[in-house]
Amino acid sequence: MELLTDQGRAELAAVYRDALLGDVIPFWLRHGVDREHGGFLTALDRDGSLIDDDKSIWFQGRGAWMFATLFNSVDRKPDWLDAARGGVEFLRRHGEDSAGKLYFTVTRDGRPLRMRRYVYSEAFAAMANAAYAKAAGDERAAEDAARYFDSYLDFSFTPGKTPAKVEPAARPSKGVGPLMFCLATAQEVREHLGEVVARGRTCAEWIDWSIAEIERDFLKPEHEALMEVVGPSGEVIDHFDGRQLNPGHAIEAAWFIMREGKLRGDQRLIRLGLTILDWMWKRGWDEEHGGVLYFRDLRGLPVQEYWHDMKFWWPHCEAIIATLLAWTLTGDEKYARWHQQVHDWSFRHFPDPEFGEWYGYLHRDGCVSTRLKGNMWKGPYHLPRMLWYGWGLSEGFRPAVV
Repeated sequence: MELLTDQGRAELAAVYRDALLGDVIPFWLRHGVDREHGGFLTALDRDGSLIDDDKSIWFQGRGAWMFATLFNSVDRKPDWLDAARGGVEFLRRHGEDSAGKLYFTVTRDGRPLRMRRYVYSEAFAAMANAAYAKAAGDERAAEDAARYFDSYLDFSFTPGKTPAKVEPAARPSKGVGPLMFCLATAQEVREHLGEVVARGRTCAEWIDWSIAEIERDFLKPEHEALMEVVGPSGEVIDHFDGRQLNPGHAIEAAWFIMREGKLRGDQRLIRLGLTILDWMWKRGWDEEHGGVLYFRDLRGLPVQEYWHDMKFWWPHCEAIIATLLAWTLTGDEKYARWHQQVHDWSFRHFPDPEFGEWYGYLHRDGCVSTRLKGNMWKGPYHLPRMLWYGWGLSEGFRPAVV
């Protein structure tokens, strides 16, 4: 088993390093950097050719974070810093409306197209600016990181600030997503800028608050599941949306929590993250075909969304990180076995040996559903983050947030 020998770990580190630096990052530098208008283009065909030139605002932050992080932790390459700068500066010029909220999509040259009620663009903008501030010594980026973090918290947690997805008078609810993004954003801002204070709390206090809320209201020991949506006090909502589980999302939350436990030397947090991983691996791993299923029902009932049994790239990236981190923290061979399962399945089905990068969307049996390499949701983030993180964990060095 790869993780159980020094040679195996060295070989695994080389796989992640070479895929990151020799394949995925070069693909995005060649095809995804907009050298005319700045920022990132993500709607790419299999060979990297452009399908659509509208821009996802959250990917201006995601891409900028990734390239700034590589610059900060791997090598101070000018083209990585330039790519990060392009995303940050595009956000500055075109990201915000007159009230300071970030758009979801804009045209290639930055004219507004769509505003969503969600504020995840703000979270990624905060992460990107924090990493770029460290990379470039840019004071404005540090200020913008704090401002975007504050805006994210305001829109996410101020009652009535963001329109509800479902009429609250009929069915009040809350989601785990905003708490996960609060946790991850606070970790990134703290990593690069220290204990920034936003809305009366330090980054560490926001992290503590987010984890406590997740544990109290979304973790269900009686079901051995982490819920996506619950009632205001953590009630299970017995409807399609309320029962729907997203194993990949929950596994991502698990490694965010384990990462915090590792940083603090807090065994309770590590155990909490491991518990989520254990439960949601069992919920999500496809015993028949391999890979991580997209949606499951809490009670094992049919799932409403027709893509529920597809295999998306990003849950596999999160499962690779989570199982590898779990093994490094515990030495438990179970996690080494799980890691090898998801690593082998992913590297057998997602990579494109001819044009590089990964396909994003597979059918349940692993055959390709669409030849897209990028769209409004897929770009230079989940995959390169996994390769970067996996490389660091396998080799034993410490990237910025490992």
